[in-house]
Amino acid sequence: MHVTRTTRALAAGAALAALTLLSACGGTEHRADEALGSKAPVRPDKQQLVEGLPGMPPVLDPADIYAADRPGALSPVVKDFPSRVYVPNTNSDTVSVIDPATYRVVETIPVGRQPQHVVPSWDLKTLWVNNDRGNTLTPIDPRTGKAGKTVSVHDPYNLYFTPDGKYAVVMASLDRELVFRDAHTMKRRKTVPVSCYGVNHADFSLDGRYFIVSCEFSGELLKVDTARMEVVRQEKLPFPGAMPQDVKVSPDGKRFYVADMMADGVWVLDGDRFTKPTLLPTGKGAHGLYVSRDSREMYISNRGEGTISIFDFTQNKLTKKWRLPNGGSPDMGGVSADGKVLWLSGRYNSEVYAIDTGTGTQLARIKVGSGPHGLAVYPQPGRYSLGHTGIFR
Repeated sequence: MHVTRTTRALAAGAALAALTLLSACGGTEHRADEALGSKAPVRPDKQQLVEGLPGMPPVLDPADIYAADRPGALSPVVKDFPSRVYVPNTNSDTVSVIDPATYRVVETIPVGRQPQHVVPSWDLKTLWVNNDRGNTLTPIDPRTGKAGKTVSVHDPYNLYFTPDGKYAVVMASLDRELVFRDAHTMKRRKTVPVSCYGVNHADFSLDGRYFIVSCEFSGELLKVDTARMEVVRQEKLPFPGAMPQDVKVSPDGKRFYVADMMADGVWVLDGDRFTKPTLLPTGKGAHGLYVSRDSREMYISNRGEGTISIFDFTQNKLTKKWRLPNGGSPDMGGVSADGKVLWLSGRYNSEVYAIDTGTGTQLARIKVGSGPHGLAVYPQPGRYSLGHTGIFR
């Protein structure tokens, strides 16, 4: 989130089970082999242990929500897409397209006013550019890299998708709303007013039945019932001036992590019980959260000090900190399909960073437009997308 926005007051049995679930999901119109096309190992003995949201593809492994995100495990839907990094430049009203093989910008796409995030659709076929102040979404075909006709959507600061693929959830930050829209046409289906300020980021529970939302400007968290499309709990973070940002669930689904750029760390909470969170200090301006391809680590971008903290899920502690040479403002991004490179936008430096996930070494520093924000690395492994810059299951 850009600080200045405060002035704006934010596998056969398994496949058969999947087909049954998906066909029961009215309006999704996705083939099961596409939605579940992943090289990730299927564990039929464990799938039945999780009673997921109706219509949601089955959970592959209850012990690892990211089991479908292994290196190179690309869905048949995206396996022929060219590998690219799409960078929305908030102040330039463009999207810079980077070839990760050469670390060069190969195209600049004009979009609407103040693009904030590039979001992969649930069915993996479209990238949606969130033109916040332009009140539009620009679709990009990741097969061709071409932009399509814009769609009118009011205040689309960020965008998510329900696990059943039925709805898009617009984080209408200034409107103080969660807007559930048809995942394909983007027609409004239900508007949920919220009493907090600055809804911006979210992630879903293991079973997909609820999601946790951060409210930046009022320092609050929301718990939302996915099927009912209702806010069921609300909590104020125990830190004066808290500004929660990115949200990520642990591999086992037991904990949620919420980056806080003012508390300079990550809040850890039990999502099921929604109890009082505890703060894990990471660094100044903690902002983005990204999980490694082996589900062992989480990369935390500390935008205010130009560092990336590494959290080990198994050890339940921070183990490393990488510092960008010559500083920088690492913000939002994602991990390459092979898991070897972490890509982050440099919010205040008009640049993008490519970082070796094995050593923490900066591989490249690429100039882009002004105010780069929620970049998307695409394609990535996974069966379907829950939105943001790439939350895959």
